[in-house]
Amino acid sequence: MILSVSRRTDIPAFYTQWFMNRIHEGFVLVRNPMNYHQVSQVSLSPDAIDCIVFWSKNAKPMLPYIEKIAEKYTFYFQYTLNGYDQDVEPKLPPIEQKFDTFRHLSSKIGPDRVIWRYDPVLLTETYTVDWHKECFSKIANELKGCTDTCVFSFIDIYDKIRNNVRNMNLRACSVEEMNTLAEAFSCIACENGMKLQTCAEAIDLDRYGIRHGCCVDGELIQKLTGCTLKAKKDKNQRAECGCLESIDIGQYNTCRHGCKYCYANFNPASVETFSRQHDPASPFLAGSLESSDKVTQRKMKTMLEGAQGQLKLF
Repeated sequence: MILSVSRRTDIPAFYTQWFMNRIHEGFVLVRNPMNYHQVSQVSLSPDAIDCIVFWSKNAKPMLPYIEKIAEKYTFYFQYTLNGYDQDVEPKLPPIEQKFDTFRHLSSKIGPDRVIWRYDPVLLTETYTVDWHKECFSKIANELKGCTDTCVFSFIDIYDKIRNNVRNMNLRACSVEEMNTLAEAFSCIACENGMKLQTCAEAIDLDRYGIRHGCCVDGELIQKLTGCTLKAKKDKNQRAECGCLESIDIGQYNTCRHGCKYCYANFNPASVETFSRQHDPASPFLAGSLESSDKVTQRKMKTMLEGAQGQLKLF
C-alpha cells in the first residue's frame, strides 16, 4: 500500500518524532475525518508499505532520520516552496533557510525524490502575475540541480478557507492569466532543467509542454522501486486529481504553519486544541483512545510485483 504522510498536515515539520515512534511500534491509529470515533489501525510494516509520499514545507526536523527511514522504506517528497510573505504563510522559516533545507534533502536522497511544489498560485494586489513570474524564476534558479520536477496549481477558493482569506482581496486566476503564467513558467523550468506539471487542474496546458501530474505518482513509484505497481486511481479525490489510492495517516487542523490558503486547517481553535493534545508516544497524532472509539484493523497488502529496489543515499 502507498502511505500518505500527509495531505492533512505537515508531519515532517511538526511530528517527526511521533512518526519515528510509530515506525518503531509498527502501527498508527487514524481517525476517520467524517466519523470521529471510527478509528483505523494502520500497519507500518515495510512488507505492507510500497512507498511513502511525504508532504512538507519544512522537512528540516526529519533530516537527521532520513537514513533510518531509508533502511526500511522507499519514499519521496512533495515539497512546497513558495515566495509568499507572512501575510499568506505566517509561520514558515525565512526563504533562505527553506532553500538550504530543500538542497540538503536533495543531496541526501537525490533530485528525483524531491518534487518542488509551487502551490497554490493566488492573485492579490501584491501577488500579481508579474510577481509570480519573478518569484518562480528566483526559486527555480535557487533549486536548479536539486529537483527534476516542479508541480504547480492555481488556487481553488473553497468554502473552508473563505474566512481565512476574507481580508486579503484574494482572487482566482482567469483562463488568460493561467495561460500567461503557464507559458512563463514553462520557459523558466526548461532553462533550469525541470519538468513542469499541474496538480488537479482541468485546464489543458499541453502546448506549453506542461502535462497533468499527480502527487501519488504510479510512474515515479515504479521507477523508484523497480517494480510493476498494480493500483487504482484514488476515488476519494477530486475528478481532476490523478493520484493513486493511498492511506493518509494525518489529521486535519493539526498543522501549525498557519497558511491562509490551506484547506486542511479550517478551524484555528481546533489547531490549538489538537496541538496541545499531541503526545509523541501516542498511537494517535492528537489525543488518545476514547471509550466510544471503534478500532478496525485496516486491510493492507503490497501492490508491487517484482523485486523491490533500494533507496540510494547520496
